[in-house]
Amino acid sequence: MSYQDHEKAIQKSLNFIERHLTDKLQLHLLAEQAGYSRFHFQRIFRKIIGKSIAEYIRERRLTQSARILITSDQRIIDIAMTYRFNSQESFTRAFKKVYDITPGHYRKLLRKIVSKGEFIVSTENNTPTGWIMTGETPFDYETGLDNRIVHNGNYSAYLRSKDEKARGFATLMQQIKSDRYRGERVRFSAFVKSTDVKEAAGLWMRVDHSSGEVLAFDNMMNRPIKGTNEWNHFSVVLDIPVKSEAIAFGVLLNGSGHIWMDKLGFEVVDDSVPVTEKSSTEGLSHEPLNLNFEDNNIAKY
Repeated sequence: MSYQDHEKAIQKSLNFIERHLTDKLQLHLLAEQAGYSRFHFQRIFRKIIGKSIAEYIRERRLTQSARILITSDQRIIDIAMTYRFNSQESFTRAFKKVYDITPGHYRKLLRKIVSKGEFIVSTENNTPTGWIMTGETPFDYETGLDNRIVHNGNYSAYLRSKDEKARGFATLMQQIKSDRYRGERVRFSAFVKSTDVKEAAGLWMRVDHSSGEVLAFDNMMNRPIKGTNEWNHFSVVLDIPVKSEAIAFGVLLNGSGHIWMDKLGFEVVDDSVPVTEKSSTEGLSHEPLNLNFEDNNIAKY
């Protein structure tokens, strides 16, 4: 089974987990659904997501619990039980380990921020630190930080169209020097959630020569994110040539819609992780064909 097949199986598992965060998620059932043994499922999950299945589920449950704490009046013990913690004490210990404060303190603190209108940062062109928003028609789009819809931690970044008539595309991106990564294989990954993406969205990465020549490129347009989807994991993988000068990467939105990005990764991987760039020779024959024009199915006139 190829790496792409493994990634699709894990994506299917992530979708299932999102729908059943309040249910008992047993390892053997998740493995069976993905078509793996328990041991193989855990190994593949860790390789692609970077953490164990138990760690991932716990983080997602804590994140959802944090949202409920500041958007409802539910008792902390009820939230803890809903998200499968054995007691309020165990929930508090796990919560404090991630958020540095107790659930009760978190609720009081964040509700004060909400009351000041600071809970979601959504002002126009409020680009996250270290990133730029550009594209074909960036004025049809906006970006910022969201503290209501997150995958992990306190914030996600979003990119959305201002209305359904948005033209072209926009991207939230960075560009860095490639010297630390020359000769390596690099994976850029992120968790992405989407709403009403009409055309396409996806991660992208490009490797450039100092002359401006594009040495490697993938923008997921052969496997785009479309429509409305819960949080899932996506990646692009490229080899960084020794003669490269710069690496650009980001997330793009083409047409109307709304996407969120969280828990991004940029890391060197080994050769067991295949590149996602479409080969320039893909689909080409190994030998010349039909040189005498006698072997064809073209209609005769």
